[in-house]
Amino acid sequence: MNISNQQVTGHSFLEALYRDGYYPDRAVDRGKEILLRLCERIEADRPADLAALYVLTQAATEEFNDLQDDDFDIETVAREEIAENFWFVADAYGFAGADVEELIATRDW
Repeated sequence: MNISNQQVTGHSFLEALYRDGYYPDRAVDRGKEILLRLCERIEADRPADLAALYVLTQAATEEFNDLQDDDFDIETVAREEIAENFWFVADAYGFAGADVEELIATRDW
């Protein structure tokens, strides 16, 4: 599925992590893929309310949980960047009132 939301297609996901040499590009690429799949799910499923959106974002958050390994530690800088990108997605799809902590409530980072 192609993403139709113009805000999303023009957004540079996880840009701060790409600029920081601490994070391996291959791990950041996988994180970007998670966020893009989330956008595809939102466009396909069209969540009717915040509760439905949170189900989708929390599933994506669990994918980030699985992304952590010896080469990619989600610490403070990454945590903030990932959270900001989740909020960007919520806002881009009309959920400006989303609680960022609820968007990523299933995180273990």
